[in-house]
Amino acid sequence: MLVLSYNVNGIRAALNKGFLEWLQQANPDVVCLQETKALPEQLDTTLFEKAGYHHYWHSAEKKGYSGVAILSKKEADSVKYGCGIEYIDKEGRVLQADFGPLSVLSTYFPSGSSGDARQAVKMQFLNDIQIYLDVLRAERPKLLVSGDYNICHKPIDIHDPVRNATSSGFLPEERQWVTGFLQSGWVDTFRVFNEEPHNYSWWSYRANARANNKGWRIDYHMCTENLRENLKRAAILPGAKHSDHCPVLVELTQV
Repeated sequence: MLVLSYNVNGIRAALNKGFLEWLQQANPDVVCLQETKALPEQLDTTLFEKAGYHHYWHSAEKKGYSGVAILSKKEADSVKYGCGIEYIDKEGRVLQADFGPLSVLSTYFPSGSSGDARQAVKMQFLNDIQIYLDVLRAERPKLLVSGDYNICHKPIDIHDPVRNATSSGFLPEERQWVTGFLQSGWVDTFRVFNEEPHNYSWWSYRANARANNKGWRIDYHMCTENLRENLKRAAILPGAKHSDHCPVLVELTQV
């Protein structure tokens, strides 16, 4: 199973930049989208169906904001819209699709870059999502939690760790959360296969950052430890340019 995760920074904008043609060439089995910024009724969803994909959407209440989706070649056995936590679900940040014993979640963690109030929401989210996933794991032990986590874990994951030491997305408490999350039985699938620096999934639109590869690795496929033996490969795909993010890939053998 080939799974992609992609913060498209607006699915309508991405479609106008050739997203669908790229999707058909990449040919993934499952795609987790974040920051869709659209209600499904604002889209011609038959485009995805013609491309061979079932599609599931969990949008924010606020129009043009946040939102997650999952596209899949195989119809999901079941789909769970949201996580039952009101402030998270209002912003359309968690969507789960089950395929046999494997549950794939498309997640969009809040950014704290707009100020202290949103940073506080982000830290609350980190606490709440970990509790939620701990409970879910008891029911569905094989989980792949894909998406934009809005956190660089280590200095290797950011182009300038010194200057960004006090930036939201690289704060000590955020990085410590990722460390604790991994220690509680999760795997950063990309780092299983690649421990090299300069691998990023997001670049600022400012100062020619992408052309100079001055980026951040904030998009992940995190899987439960019991899926480690199913991991076949993981990669970042910076050649796809429909967003300020690029897709990240993980391939698993049959679960």
